[in-house]
Amino acid sequence: MKVSREQVTENRKRILDAAARLFRERGFDNVTVAEVMTAAGLTHGGFYGHFDSKEALIGAAMAHEPSAHRGRPTLQSAGRYADTYLSRQQRDNVGVSCPFSALGTEAARASPEVRRTLTESLRAQIDTLTASSQGTTPQERRRTAIATLSTMVGGMVLARVVNDEHLSDEILAAARASLRIA
Repeated sequence: MKVSREQVTENRKRILDAAARLFRERGFDNVTVAEVMTAAGLTHGGFYGHFDSKEALIGAAMAHEPSAHRGRPTLQSAGRYADTYLSRQQRDNVGVSCPFSALGTEAARASPEVRRTLTESLRAQIDTLTASSQGTTPQERRRTAIATLSTMVGGMVLARVVNDEHLSDEILAAARASLRIA
């Protein structure tokens, strides 16, 4: 039975959504193609109609990454954005959180294609955050945006690394406070 173009598009979206979530939750190496296809509600055999390899899936999933495009800050909401990013809810739900804090150290060892995709996403995030950052010149606003994003991602990574919930909460609070001071 032939599948319509609309269904092919929907199936690809389901695969990418499932892959992006699973990769954030468990990392690139700890997720199999079969697990992605099961999570997408599709058969393993259908994978190769969409992707040539797992590496191609990783790159496409990171380019597709819906959470990287959701809730971007505006001039009025930059503080709320940081507060939401540095929340217990984000910390505890890695599957729907930022790919940089979920996969950053692992992605640093990924293929050049995956790193290129994440670099483009990071540039877009910096550009968006720059528009809502403080500073009298474009260079100052960009520097503030990079420092803000670095504080958010680093704070979240550290909050997830520790096995002491009190310390984790303290890290999140300190990162939020440092951004309010800056």
